[in-house]
Amino acid sequence: MLKTPEGGVRSVPFPIEDPERIPAQRYYDQAFYDAEVEHLWPHVWQMACREEQLPEVGDWIEYENVGKSVIVVRTTSGIKAFHNACRHRGVPIAGGTTIGSSHATAHGNCAKSGFVCPFHGWRWNMDGENTLVYGKHLFSEKQLKAEDINLIPCRTEVWGGCVWINHDDDAPSVKESLGPVADRLEAHNVQHLKAEWCYGTVLPANWKIAMEAFMEGYHVMQTHPQLHHPMEGIYHDPFDPEVARRSEGSANARRVAIDGVTTRQAVEMQIHHLGLLSNGMAGMVHPKEVEIASEVPHADLSDDPNVAVPQWYGRVMQRVTERLRERGEPVPDLLQVAQTAPINAVEFLFPHYFLLPIFSSMSAYRIRPLGPESCFFEIWSLTFFPEGQEPEPVMEPTVLPFDSPDFPPIPRQDYSNIPLQQKGLQAKGFEFMRLSKDMEGLISNFQRILDGYLAGAPQEALARAQHQLGGNFDGPILELWS
Repeated sequence: MLKTPEGGVRSVPFPIEDPERIPAQRYYDQAFYDAEVEHLWPHVWQMACREEQLPEVGDWIEYENVGKSVIVVRTTSGIKAFHNACRHRGVPIAGGTTIGSSHATAHGNCAKSGFVCPFHGWRWNMDGENTLVYGKHLFSEKQLKAEDINLIPCRTEVWGGCVWINHDDDAPSVKESLGPVADRLEAHNVQHLKAEWCYGTVLPANWKIAMEAFMEGYHVMQTHPQLHHPMEGIYHDPFDPEVARRSEGSANARRVAIDGVTTRQAVEMQIHHLGLLSNGMAGMVHPKEVEIASEVPHADLSDDPNVAVPQWYGRVMQRVTERLRERGEPVPDLLQVAQTAPINAVEFLFPHYFLLPIFSSMSAYRIRPLGPESCFFEIWSLTFFPEGQEPEPVMEPTVLPFDSPDFPPIPRQDYSNIPLQQKGLQAKGFEFMRLSKDMEGLISNFQRILDGYLAGAPQEALARAQHQLGGNFDGPILELWS
């Protein structure tokens, strides 16, 4: 049973007995995967689509995960969602595609035609109301009651520029589930970001393996040596967790260990580092931000590079704010929100969505399981645009093989490790992931909340635990149930 004062009602396969040790079977066992499908995904908020993908009344898009398909549609009264099944014989009324295919995201507009079942021609309007039963006289009256033939609504909320769905009508709201990190992200105007592009790939790995690769920066030295070199000394023994925790590029409260270089050289190292983070990723550090940063002077900074670099980053944030606002972009005051609403270089939004903010733009990751040892991984580049100059919505990912050279360098390096890790988990004698209590705590905290869902712990207790995930990147193992 779940080891928490809140209790639970079900036993958990391969439960976590020691927070520093995660049983390997959780990443490939069919029974554990089945428990996730039955007890996790029906009760959590899932990022279904970006709001800008539904600009016009009648626009719809399909969201599919673990065998359940939902149609999200913009109506005259707001965004709604419906379970994607004809009330006659269950055929999907739209889409019906399989994630992971090159045509993974079905979408369209139903303002004129409504939704039409391709099997027998039953029809519904954008509000889910049945408008036609072909051969109505062939059915008994009891089969044609509105509650029996209208589409079944799925709970939906809009937050952070995205549409979220939940199959559980009693779950806490999106913001109640995310906790304070939602307010901090709103202060950074996450709700105004738009997608520039989206890539997708099928990874031969459990969805949690793919996610946990982005829950710590401990892997940077070996996996991303080009990122580690400009920041050499961040991870050392004995390392300072407060120095290390923002190693993947956060501009907020950056602290670095720089010895033997001048202030000019230190600043040039940072510009080079930002360029590497931007390479192919755009949203993580947008090229427009790198360009602005490269123009920020450093002549009158402190002679001590460990003092000068934070000073320089403050100037960069101020200059990025000013320049992008001059273009008409809805950028927050980056210096102000860095102090009043600080966020990490990686923010995890339970259970399957990441935002990677550094200056004004962000990258976003979404991971969906395809089975015990397969998942679909999407990457977005998100940035601000002046009003009226937004690009056409990105309706579906460009799907590539996971080892494609067309991926940006950073995810390509991660994708080279993730499938190998999946293979290694079943090696003889490998029983547990052995986690750092100080730097890999987010993995343990995520996994133990997952156990809470599998055990059937109260939703309120699970929401309180999820609040502690905000800002926990590169953080310690926490006491979740106190």
